[in-house]
Amino acid sequence: MNLKKIIVYQDNVLFSILNEIKENFNFEVLKVNKKELDNHINAYQNDFILVSKFKVGNFQNQLTLNNKPIKIDKLIEQINLKFLKEKFNFQSDFSVGSYKLNLNSREMIKDKKSIDLTEREINLIIFIYDKKEVTVKELQKMVWDYSPDLETHTVETHIYRLRKKMKETFGDENFILNTSNGYSIV
Repeated sequence: MNLKKIIVYQDNVLFSILNEIKENFNFEVLKVNKKELDNHINAYQNDFILVSKFKVGNFQNQLTLNNKPIKIDKLIEQINLKFLKEKFNFQSDFSVGSYKLNLNSREMIKDKKSIDLTEREINLIIFIYDKKEVTVKELQKMVWDYSPDLETHTVETHIYRLRKKMKETFGDENFILNTSNGYSIV
């Protein structure tokens, strides 16, 4: 399995923390110094996010943590969202079924009608559409960074609200479909 890489640059404490809990991630954690940085970046192309205390070069896919301290769950959420966005970063508009999703304006558009979306709704749509079919547990872990064992109705509530928006604006009652394992967008 080709995991995405988190390259922790010159931050031993952050690397130690992430390395301790790495079994909970869908990405690999690497620590690099100044001499190794270029080699790692060239080797991993766009399959990485550089995490550092300060901005390094002109890399698009980096996360700068200059506002320390940061809660680890917030950091993991930022990393997951950064990976999702990087996948679609080369285009601001892309198709989701018969709709156009504009990441810049945060709008879903169809037939000259549009709705505004929250950042979480965009992340939810991108994740479901990308995976074709997802479980509630996957959404809890990857979009909300909750423990899959946590008993919560956050996912269902967000999907209910998003479906309501889609129905009210576009008359679409089948935007997010229930499947035997969770949800899908066609």
